[in-house]
Amino acid sequence: MIITLRNTETREISAKIDELHEERGEAAQGRVLTLLISTDEKELEHALSLANGASREHPCRVIAIVPQAGKAGRSAEADASGAKAAETSAETQGSTTDATGASSVPAGGIGTCGTYLDAEIRFGADAGAGEVIVLRPRGGLVHHPDTLVIPLLVPDAPVVAWWPTEAPANPKTDLLGAMARRRITDAKRSSNPWRTFNDLRRNWSSHNIDMSWTRLTVWRAMVATMLDQPPHLPVISARVTGPKDFISLSMLAAWLRLKLGVSVTIEDDPGTDAVTGVYLTRADGTLSLERPSVEEGVATISMPGQAPQTISVPARTLEECLSEELRRLDPDEVYAEVITRGWALIHPAD
Repeated sequence: MIITLRNTETREISAKIDELHEERGEAAQGRVLTLLISTDEKELEHALSLANGASREHPCRVIAIVPQAGKAGRSAEADASGAKAAETSAETQGSTTDATGASSVPAGGIGTCGTYLDAEIRFGADAGAGEVIVLRPRGGLVHHPDTLVIPLLVPDAPVVAWWPTEAPANPKTDLLGAMARRRITDAKRSSNPWRTFNDLRRNWSSHNIDMSWTRLTVWRAMVATMLDQPPHLPVISARVTGPKDFISLSMLAAWLRLKLGVSVTIEDDPGTDAVTGVYLTRADGTLSLERPSVEEGVATISMPGQAPQTISVPARTLEECLSEELRRLDPDEVYAEVITRGWALIHPAD
């Protein structure tokens, strides 16, 4: 079920959600968190699909903020109506305050004519295990996403902010990121992955995480399992393979450099789009974990004195990565070490 609200305000959205909960016999308190998504129209449906899937493990209220450019698509009559509503709201109502003490922004928006807020409320099959609120601010409201979001947060539930593609250079100081307990970015899917990641690295915070790291969870677990097998000989050197200039590959190398204290070589594997191998050299030979084809999703583990073993290692989906980060809201200490110390050991010039 999708309900569209035109030229609305946050208190109307909140009242409608309460009405829907009452009709369905539900309670917003059943949500374990509020997930804020900052995105654009092109990415919106994909991001909501991922969030809906993840919400089945983590029931949450999803609030997507999708800024709109100008007033395109609105009729002159709607513009006039919106301007009149703004004047009336400013004169007779001003900013209202909800039960939590948060301001509710009038549709006219901070006293500026030509400022609008359109919204969608999605329930049921269109919203996973929660509800979805899509906010489409335009005009002056584009610059006040925090003011729009605060009245709609689930009381006493942690807030997570997620940027599916383009991320702010410093999520901690972003208006949405500042209110979040966890900030999730994905440098790989931005328009300039390395610039985005370097900005995130320089402005690192313990509450930030990038999915370039989350994609490595299975690889790190398997490498750790290999090293747990006897004989426990020290690793002399390490090598990782994958596509050139792949952020996750460099992070894997940085992690190995930190944990093993040995030199790690990054080797380009042309024509690939994910990590393809980890090779650890010891006195008794080389331990290796190879997955030459992401499509086939089959990896081979080779250890000195043992027959090779094949295991299924499919590429992690974005939904799996998002679910993992929603599962863990406390700081990732290992990620912190890789970002603050390990990266410089692999890329000293950065």
